[in-house]
Amino acid sequence: MAPLRALVALLICSAAPACVTGTTNPASGSRTAGPTVGGYNYAPQYDFSEFWAATDGRTFRVIVAGNPFPVLPFEEMKARLLPVLQANKPRPALTFTYDAPLEEQHPDYRLVLVFDPANDLGSGSVCNGVTRLKPGTPGRVYVFGVYCRNDLALSETMGWTQATGPDDPRLGQLFAQLFLVLFADRPQRQWRGLPYMRW
Repeated sequence: MAPLRALVALLICSAAPACVTGTTNPASGSRTAGPTVGGYNYAPQYDFSEFWAATDGRTFRVIVAGNPFPVLPFEEMKARLLPVLQANKPRPALTFTYDAPLEEQHPDYRLVLVFDPANDLGSGSVCNGVTRLKPGTPGRVYVFGVYCRNDLALSETMGWTQATGPDDPRLGQLFAQLFLVLFADRPQRQWRGLPYMRW
């Protein structure tokens, strides 16, 4: 019966744009919750082919706000986070970078990651350069991801996991799932799931 339940859960998880995963400790049989991605929004203008054309074989800028690991200096945390993002990147052959372009870009595509966002922070504000944070929970990473084109939020989602530092494998698993939702090739627009996020 257990293998059947696992197979059903896997099938449901593979079909869902947001899913809870976990691992089972073979010694104790207890299950540990894994990274979770929940809730999403896609603007009517969101188009995966546009994302692919804008990022395939190019650099893709990431802006980070907040520090999920406050024992590390912010710049060190960012430096250690970048290879984690790259290792779990979405499908185009893109290279994540923190570097701002030398000249203003039109359109300006970017990914904004806000760790421990304030409850009233919306994606529209994020794409206009506004970030507000709330106190984090030690050992827990909570991130609000927004894909922006100029001042328009094209897609948004949020995710969370337990993690002790940037090198924790659970953090990579979180971003792998987050990117599948944030850069979906067939976005499902009927369930918004982010009641406090304003476009």
